[in-house]
Amino acid sequence: MIRVLLVHDTCLMRSVLAERLDREPDLEVVHTAWPGAAARARTARPDVCVADLDCSDSYGMAPLADLCEQAARAGTARPPRLVVLASTQRPGLLRRAAEAQAAGYVDKASTAAQLIRAIREVVAGKRFVDESLGFGFLRAAEMPLTQRELSVLALAARGASIAEIAGSLHLSRGTVRNYMAAITRKTGARNRVDAIRISQGEGWV
Repeated sequence: MIRVLLVHDTCLMRSVLAERLDREPDLEVVHTAWPGAAARARTARPDVCVADLDCSDSYGMAPLADLCEQAARAGTARPPRLVVLASTQRPGLLRRAAEAQAAGYVDKASTAAQLIRAIREVVAGKRFVDESLGFGFLRAAEMPLTQRELSVLALAARGASIAEIAGSLHLSRGTVRNYMAAITRKTGARNRVDAIRISQGEGWV
């Protein structure tokens, strides 16, 4: 039996998808929204975590790495394999999933049968990538911001001031302003607010 933890912030979608997966004789499914995902991973001890990359605005970016780490700490023989539900519209999220070492990538516009196939393949030690996500991966590779710029932008997106960003990252205020200017230029934005909007739309922060 394959134990599956399904993480999705939309209750109706999550319930319907969990019910469909549970019909498979070899799948045992539990589900939760992102705020309870880490705790549920520890108790459910899943073989596979299926995670929707879009979180509610109140929770922020999906903590993918933490999700699997928490499950591993529960004493499983190996960390659970990660399958993500993604779309080409937010390539930055695909990049984050790759950094979290996701083994499966399923297009959110795909079918339940495709997700079931992905679950079975990653449990067998294979990788699964929906062909329709290929363009999204190409866009993800073209992400223009450096890791430091992303750190600055992520704090700015949470409403931090220049002084607060400088304090958090141990930078001078002038350096933070330079980073914000570079971010605005690289994203083609009009100003800081526009840069945040563009970057959130792409899934970079």
